[in-house]
Amino acid sequence: MDTWQSYLQTNRQRFVQELMELLRIPSISTDSAYRQQVLQCAEKLTQYLQQAGAEKVEIFPTAGHPIVYAEKHIGNHLPTVLVYGHYDVQPVDPVELWHHDPFDPIIRNERIYARGASDDKGQLFMHVKALELMVQTQSLPVNIKFIIEGEEEIGSPHLADFVAQHHDLLKADVVLVSDTAMISLEQPSIDVGVRGLAYVQVELTGPDHDLHSGVYGGAVPNPATILCQMIASLHDAHHRVNIPGFYADVEEVSAEERQLLAKAPFDLEAFKRETGITEVWGEEGYTVRERIGIRPTLEVNGIWSGYTGEGAKTVLPAKAYAKISCRLVPHQDHQKIVRLLTDHLKQIAPACVRVEVKTLHGGDPYVLPITHPAYQAAAKAMQTTLGKAPVPVRGGGSIPITAVFQQVLGIHTVFLGFGLDNDNLHAPNEKFDLANFYKGIETIPYFHQYFAEAIRLDSPRSSK
Repeated sequence: MDTWQSYLQTNRQRFVQELMELLRIPSISTDSAYRQQVLQCAEKLTQYLQQAGAEKVEIFPTAGHPIVYAEKHIGNHLPTVLVYGHYDVQPVDPVELWHHDPFDPIIRNERIYARGASDDKGQLFMHVKALELMVQTQSLPVNIKFIIEGEEEIGSPHLADFVAQHHDLLKADVVLVSDTAMISLEQPSIDVGVRGLAYVQVELTGPDHDLHSGVYGGAVPNPATILCQMIASLHDAHHRVNIPGFYADVEEVSAEERQLLAKAPFDLEAFKRETGITEVWGEEGYTVRERIGIRPTLEVNGIWSGYTGEGAKTVLPAKAYAKISCRLVPHQDHQKIVRLLTDHLKQIAPACVRVEVKTLHGGDPYVLPITHPAYQAAAKAMQTTLGKAPVPVRGGGSIPITAVFQQVLGIHTVFLGFGLDNDNLHAPNEKFDLANFYKGIETIPYFHQYFAEAIRLDSPRSSK
């Protein structure tokens, strides 16, 4: 609509300034030292939602960080869209690799740089501003609800219980999420699925205290060495995960769907440049996109032991640690994978060390059928604003709550992401292109319009 574009053009600079205010709040959920700042961010969001036109805005406390809820109800005859997002962010370490203060956002080359710029404050804020745009132009075609959490980056430990306890409050026809990436504005894409996650911390203990590596080395088991050997054995020569039963429930993607996914353009040399590698690595028999979309993985996210300070200290460490995450595909259960991984680690560990495995967080995978009216509405919206039909792809990341929405609320989730793979998510110098921010705000109202039209044409409602 011309009125939507006119309103966006008139207010786009204000939208960016308001986003920068949100980005200045260090809402790091994993660090208890930032608990007050996380709450401050939730309160700031309620202000923006009220200003955008939401009529019911409330902060729900949890045993951890609070959940922000808001709604704008137009009429019982209209479908309801539940917008999900998160306002918490990852830590900024290693801070010395940032080009500026991570919580003092700057704009350079038409990109906004700050922690949370793309994941997920910038993308979430597109929905807040799209609501304002539709309310101010009196063109809101659906009822809208928001559920915005402050614990996504630590595995959403309290959100599933909240969803179960507030089933009626969250009743909707579909969930809309912008916490994913697209290929580009020139070649739009839509994630039709995200992988599940099983995340553990492994602790190996050898001696009951650190020892002198000269006096005891060679006779006492070194847990750091043994842990490295164990981790190295978790992949075979073909780069498949080497845990019995790991692939037992994996859904094999059909040749037809693999051909459809292959239509998404991929530049191998650009991928190498972007990641700073000379060669790719992964499971044999699958393309790069397939390895990070339709196949499960196991990765070491951190490993440490002994002395890691400056200079030398000849120590034989008592303990060694590793953080290991598995990305899962449809039909893999994250709890089962944790059990398989735990049992395997204890089985392959030599008797001279003790193994403890602690679950950190996890969630199941999720896939949206491309025949679903919500996907069709999202694809049509992107084609309207970007001039080209998006291609469906599988996302490599995880948004565990999407499986909960389907299991508890009985509704599907559609991903309308405007981030880019090179936004440096969870890394130094995170950014969000302003062109993507503006296009997101422009596209979201079209999704609501086309979804409302699809639901009116499809009676009874089929989106549940």
